[in-house]
Amino acid sequence: MEEVHLGLPGPWAEDYREKADHYTTKIGGVPDWPTDISIEPESLQCSLCGTKLCLVAQVYAPVAKLNIEERTIYVLVCPTPKCGPNPQSWKVLRVQKCHSDMKTDVSGDALDPSSGPTSTSFSEENNGKIKSPEISDDDFDLDALAEALEQAATLASNSKKQNKPKRSNAPIKRPVIKEKAGDPSIPVLPCFYIYYDKEQYGGKSTVASSSNELVLAKEIADTENDEEEKWEGEKYEYDKAIGADRTFLKFKKRLDAYPQQCFRYSYGGKPLSAATKLQDAGMCRLCGSPRQYELQLMSPLSYFLHEAGNDSSNYAANNWTWLTLIIYTCSKSCCASSCGGKPHSCCWGVAEEEMMIQEDEAL
Repeated sequence: MEEVHLGLPGPWAEDYREKADHYTTKIGGVPDWPTDISIEPESLQCSLCGTKLCLVAQVYAPVAKLNIEERTIYVLVCPTPKCGPNPQSWKVLRVQKCHSDMKTDVSGDALDPSSGPTSTSFSEENNGKIKSPEISDDDFDLDALAEALEQAATLASNSKKQNKPKRSNAPIKRPVIKEKAGDPSIPVLPCFYIYYDKEQYGGKSTVASSSNELVLAKEIADTENDEEEKWEGEKYEYDKAIGADRTFLKFKKRLDAYPQQCFRYSYGGKPLSAATKLQDAGMCRLCGSPRQYELQLMSPLSYFLHEAGNDSSNYAANNWTWLTLIIYTCSKSCCASSCGGKPHSCCWGVAEEEMMIQEDEAL
């Protein structure tokens, strides 16, 4: 079974409009974009009515196996009651820092880092063709050589001292900035921060929770009430209930095990579906690679947002009836070729990803 990390509610923000950074994972509030990014206005507007979208979830999601550290997923929705329930009023934006060896060419194929001009390929192409200059004894100045070597050693020593504290492969943790966002016209949901817990699931009656040992109450109740009708040694299981949708019951069992889970994260794993049929996630619009599951929002998220509404928020999640929002992203986590094609250049890329809504059909 794939490793699943659960996003659980942490502390509430002192002010729902307070700034943080794009390394922060949170629910609601205002989006914390990287400081040097430029996003087209239409990407932040509702596709149906043109209203500014508000942030539902911001998830810092680096991908270690692709060596991508600067990467954040933003889930946004239209704040108007008319558009909110419509799937077209939701948007998922993948924002990441793109390097020159990650860009996508015009044909839609990801560029291979080895295919571009590099210092290695340059030296290989000219191997044997470059002649060393002939140095005579008259031109050779030992004093000048010694001085040059001393300067080089000094520069190298200073460079090591400056770079020693930096860890390019480690996630950067920064404190939340207690400052309000500048644009008061941005609609906001109540804001709280997220901490992670690894899901412990064995498919049996007892599941470990982050705060306490949680026993599935429904399973115990059904076992006690129907004990006379059951064969000796038989145990109640959600997926064995007569006349019930097994997919939904499995979904509910996993949800009941951690009733505070706001989202589930498993890069390249399998979604926890509430419906038997899943739509095809399609292909990436940038590179044509198949999309894969990355995370899904869960219904307890809307409960916490509903309970926390106050004057700091100008939007409430009262009209949400979904059970889960499943998000698929590019399997290559590609980036648009917007850096100008310069060697060693990097820039921020924005890609719109796919989301599927599974509603509570009982409502």
